[in-house]
Formats: sequence, C-alpha cells, structure tokens
Amino acid sequence: MNTVQLAAEDLSLFGRDVWWLVLLKAVFCFAFLMVTVLFSIVWERKVVAWMQLRIGPNRHGPWGMLQSLADGVKLMLKEDLIVKRADKVIYVLAPIIAAIPAFMAIAVIPFGPPDDEVSIFGQRTTMQLTDLPIAMLYILAVASVGIYGIVLAGWSSGSTYPLLGGLRSCAQMISYEIAMGAAFASVFLYSGSMSTSAIVEAQEDRWFIVLLPVSFIIYVVTMVGETNRAPFDMPESEGDLVGGFNTEYSSIKFALFMLAEYVNMVTVSAVSVTLFLGGWRAPYPISSFWEGANHGWWPMLWFVLKVQLLLFFFIWLRGTLPRVRYDQLMKLGWKVLIPVSVVWLMLVATVRALRNEAYDFSEIVLYVGGAVVAILLLSFVADVFRDKREKAAAAEAVHDTEPFDPLAGGFPVPPKPGQHLAPVPRRRSRTERELIVSGGTNTDSDREEA
Repeated sequence: MNTVQLAAEDLSLFGRDVWWLVLLKAVFCFAFLMVTVLFSIVWERKVVAWMQLRIGPNRHGPWGMLQSLADGVKLMLKEDLIVKRADKVIYVLAPIIAAIPAFMAIAVIPFGPPDDEVSIFGQRTTMQLTDLPIAMLYILAVASVGIYGIVLAGWSSGSTYPLLGGLRSCAQMISYEIAMGAAFASVFLYSGSMSTSAIVEAQEDRWFIVLLPVSFIIYVVTMVGETNRAPFDMPESEGDLVGGFNTEYSSIKFALFMLAEYVNMVTVSAVSVTLFLGGWRAPYPISSFWEGANHGWWPMLWFVLKVQLLLFFFIWLRGTLPRVRYDQLMKLGWKVLIPVSVVWLMLVATVRALRNEAYDFSEIVLYVGGAVVAILLLSFVADVFRDKREKAAAAEAVHDTEPFDPLAGGFPVPPKPGQHLAPVPRRRSRTERELIVSGGTNTDSDREEA
C-alpha cells in the first residue's frame, strides 16, 4: 500500500541568526527589489521598443541602462504639489500605504535551501529572511493591504476621476484575489503545508506546474490582474480616467505608486516561482547531471533567472495584447476564473483523498476523467438549449419591435439589442438617373452626346 505523508514544517533553523545578520538579510531583500525594479523598467522599455521597431532608451548610461535611475532622480526633483481640495493627511499617507506592503511579502520567499548552506562573514545561515507555518496566508494578507493605498489615494484627491480609478482598482483586486486564493489552496493540498520552504521541498521530484497546470494558469492570469498591468490596467486607463487613482499626484508620491506597481510585479513573480516552478531548484536538464546545482550560492541564480523570465512575460503581454473593457475584465474574474478555480480545487481535493485511501492512480484518473467529461457534457447540453432560447427570444423581439429611429432625440444614437434600423433609401446609380435640363423634357440629344 502506498501511503502519502504530508510535509512537516521544520522551521527550527529560523530565528537563530544574530541581529546584524538579520539586518543584513533585510537590507538585501530591499536592495534586491529595488535593483530588480530599476532593471525591469529599462528592460520593459527596451523590449517593447524592440517589438515596435523603435530604439528605446539609449542616452543615460551604457545602452541606456541608467534610464530608470534618471527617471527616479527627475521625479524626486520635480515640484511636489498638493491638491487644494484634498484630505492632506490621507493624501500623503496613501502612496506610503501602497508601497510598504509591496516590500513585505519578500521576507518569506526562499532564495535557497532551508539549511546552513552558505556562510556570511563566518556565520552559517539560511538563504531566507524568515519563514512561517502560514507564510502564504501572510503573503495574501499583505497583498490585500496594498488595496487601501490605492482606494485612499483616489478618495483623498477630492476629484471624480481618481475616485473612479480607485474604485475600479479595489473591485478588480478583490475579484482576482478570490481565484488566486483558490489556486494557492491547490498547492497547499499537494504540499501539505503553507510554509514557503516546505512547498519548495515538496517539489523535489516534480514541479507543481506539471502536477497543477490549471492552478498555474489561473495564478498567472490573477497576478496580472492583481498588479493592474496591461491588458488589465483598468485603474490607469488613460482614455477613460485620464490617469486613474494617481492623476492628482506628482513628484516622489507619484514615484511611490510606480515603485509599488513594479515591486508587486517582482513579488508575484517570486511567489509564482516558489509555488509552481520549483523555487530555487535548478531546471531538470541541469539538476540531472550536476549534483551541486542546488547547493551553495547557485540556487539564488536559478531563482533570479526564473523571476526574470516571468517579468519578461509581463512585458510580452503589455506589448502584445490591447486593453480589455472593464465589463470583460470583471466577467473574466467572476464568471470564469472563480468557477474554474473552485471546480479545479474540488478535483484536486478528490484526487488527494483517493490517494490517501491508497487507490490506484489509474483508477483515480478514470474517476476524475469521467467526472470532468460528465461536467463538460452537461455544460454543452445546457449551452445548446440556452442558445436556442436566446435565438428564439431575439427573433420574437425582432418581429414585434418597430423600426428604430436613431435621430429621434436630435442626435444619432446606436440601436439597443433587439432594435434594428429602418431601411435607408439609396441613391440610384448614375446610369439610371434622368438628365434634367431647362426648356423641355426632351433629353435625347444630351444622351447622344454623353
């Protein structure tokens, strides 16, 4: 009989570091995020320029690599304005509330094995600031706090469009966090732990992107929506809301919002690497023939490369897809991602329960496959009948409604569903028109000349 044992959190190695080593690790986490953000901004502008056949930044530093640093200095030196109608205290605190939680999640992300593998100034330590038995719940909680900064920024500005942008962002983040939490729950079921180091240890044989592909796809979509990035950048849609929640901000406060967005990109990419891409573990071809690939300082290299790969995915999306409408965004979150994530979570829980009862894997695949096929068939039949009813109702509405006059209100308006424009009289072709001349109706001579 095959028995499945849940991973146990061994967090005894954490909390033993001396104070200066803890401080050094905290500074490293902050520096890692800042340097990655500076690089990501330049990389994004370079890659999008390459996709659009442009040059991109090429003035500041070699190959324009210091462009983001120059932008940061410029923003800090610009005049700092405060809107007259703003609530000054909340107006100033909002960018800080948005930026600080973005930095906090990196504290529980492992950059290497949870053993004393590396030595820093003679002190053996783990390559992680700290870990918790509920580390993933801590990440979800910290990510949720950042919403308040955006909502308060829109409200405290005392302007209509920033308020609309803040409300859009709040609704968007809440919608996508539900599906994100369900994707996390699937990982918890397979790893048997909420500790980030234990989740990476559970991926020693196979990464969870192989075992839980649907959870990975759901998380990738939700992390794009969570960070307000294109094509889901509704809170900052220039055509609708001028600039969104940060319209009334300038100088360093505007820079904090921009910093929070890019730090969130790095954080969600690091979480994705930890949960689904093996964390700090080397990719399969390398780990198969090189035993030391997952020891020493090498795991940090694999972790950084995976994070950069996901950051490139963010940039690729921005350069490829157009912005969706807000109703499409909310429909995707509530009507697609949440139902799919809940159904997938139920299937994962069923498989784990059957494995714990020592069922054969082929039987599990048979049961789960049969349930999925039955659900798909039922949904297909329901869609067929629903389409028939909708077509019949539309045909009945077309038959009963009168022709729609688009100029009835004095200016042209488009027809609503079920309304149809009246037929427009067309001009006859040139050959069918009669020539009209003064002095009589005989046009034979004119036709002969033509």
